[in-house]
Amino acid sequence: MTTVIRESRETRIRCSLTAGTGVATVQTGEPFLDHMLVAFARYSGVDVALEATGDLRHHLIEDVAITLGAAVAAFAPATCARYGDRTVPMDDALVHVALDLGGRPFYEGPLPSPLYDHFLRSFADNAKATLHVRVLRGKDRHHIVEAAFKALGLALRDALVESGGVFSTKGSVRLEITE
Repeated sequence: MTTVIRESRETRIRCSLTAGTGVATVQTGEPFLDHMLVAFARYSGVDVALEATGDLRHHLIEDVAITLGAAVAAFAPATCARYGDRTVPMDDALVHVALDLGGRPFYEGPLPSPLYDHFLRSFADNAKATLHVRVLRGKDRHHIVEAAFKALGLALRDALVESGGVFSTKGSVRLEITE
């Protein structure tokens, strides 16, 4: 199990990830965010326990993304497959997600919801992941955002598969910081 706790004057978040079957216990006080996190857990196959409180909706959503991203970075084994690529249709929406857990943060969207586009950027930065999200079609923002979270979950499921070795031509990268 990997647990990340983030506390500030604005928010308090506790996120635990466990290898499992995609069970989610989520309480943020923001029903749509809870819905997206449950979908993310279910499709990723990772059990997620997340509790969060915050002063403003924006702070809450952003800080949950930061905490979840940091938890994914810590949870992913060095010998995982790294890459995942999925497209999810949901009613009128069709969304493609490509993911690399290789330690290089980058995000390219956008989603038609600035708040959830910012969520994915904050998630990618803190997961140290390259994340490309393409909305291929759709008009309903709820369907587009939900398809993106499901595609992200499925891509993460693929990226977390144990490969038996470091999946990089560079081999293992060691970074040491001293003060």
